[in-house]
Amino acid sequence: MISRRFFLRSIGGMSAFGVSSAAYGVGIEPLRLRVTRYHPMPPQWPRDFHLRIAVLTDLHACDPWMSLERIQEIVAHTNALNPDLIVLLGDYVAGIHHPTGFIPEAEWAAVLVNLKAPLGVHAVMGNHDYWTDRAVQLAGHGKPVAQLALEAAGIPVYENDAVRLTKNGRPFWLLGLGDQLAFLAARRRGLVARSGIDDLGATLAKITDQAPVILLAHEPSIAMRVPSRVALQLSGHTHGGQVRLLGWSPAVPPEEDGVRLAYGHFRLNCDLIVSGGLGCSLLPLRVGVPPEIVLVTLGGGSPAVA
Repeated sequence: MISRRFFLRSIGGMSAFGVSSAAYGVGIEPLRLRVTRYHPMPPQWPRDFHLRIAVLTDLHACDPWMSLERIQEIVAHTNALNPDLIVLLGDYVAGIHHPTGFIPEAEWAAVLVNLKAPLGVHAVMGNHDYWTDRAVQLAGHGKPVAQLALEAAGIPVYENDAVRLTKNGRPFWLLGLGDQLAFLAARRRGLVARSGIDDLGATLAKITDQAPVILLAHEPSIAMRVPSRVALQLSGHTHGGQVRLLGWSPAVPPEEDGVRLAYGHFRLNCDLIVSGGLGCSLLPLRVGVPPEIVLVTLGGGSPAVA
C-alpha cells in the first residue's frame, strides 16, 4: 500500500526535478491516458483459450482531475478495445484531500454503466471506498455508498465471492476479494487496529471444478499468499507510486520478503499484474506513470511486449 509517510518522503525529492518537472507532474501527466498491454502466459491457463480483459482501477472521481467528462472518455476508449471482459478494481471515490468538487457516487456510476463487454463488467471495492464512508467505518461493517451505487447501476460487486463464466463453451472462474484495508484504525478498549474484510480461503473454496481462475484484488500484497491454483491476479491500489523513476517507485514500500509490488507484471505462485490506475491519491501528481487502461490478453501465441 502507499503510506502517507512514504509518499510525502518521495515528494520531497521532487525538488531535484525543478519547477518545470513539477508542473508537468501536476498539469500534464495526470491528464494523459494510455493503454498498457500485457500478454502473460501462466501455465495454469490453456494456451488455446483466448481471453481479453480490460482493467480499470483507481478512478478517484473528482473535479477537476477525474471529471465525468474524463470518465466518459475512459469508458469510450475501453469499449473501443473490444475486450471480452471488463473488470473494475476499486477506489472509485475521490482520493485527493482538496478537490474542486466531489462527484456523487450515483453520477460516476451512471457513466460506468456504459462500459460494454460480452462477458460483462465486474467490480471489487477499494480501501478509499470504505474509508470515505463514515457510516460504514463507525459501524465496522456494511456496504459503502460506492458499492451501492455500482449495484444500483447493474454492475455486480464481489466481496469474497466467485462467478463461473464461459467463452465459446470454455469455462473459467472470476474471483473477487474483499478489500484488505477496508476499516481504518478502530479504537476499542484502547486498542488500535487496521483490518480488512478479505477472506482468501473462503473465496477459493467457492471454486467447484478445475476451470482456470482469475482473482481480482484491489491491493496487490495478497499475491504473496495466493496459491498456484490461481492463474492470474489483477490489482491496482499503488498507482505505480504516482512517481516512478527509472523503474523505481519510492512511495511504495516493499513487502515483508523485500518484493516491491508497485507496478507491472510479476511471476509469483500466480501471475500478477498491477495497474498504475487512472486517478490520483493524496496529491494530483504523476511523474513517470501516466494514467492507464490495462488490456490483458490470455492464451494465444507468443507474449506481446507491454
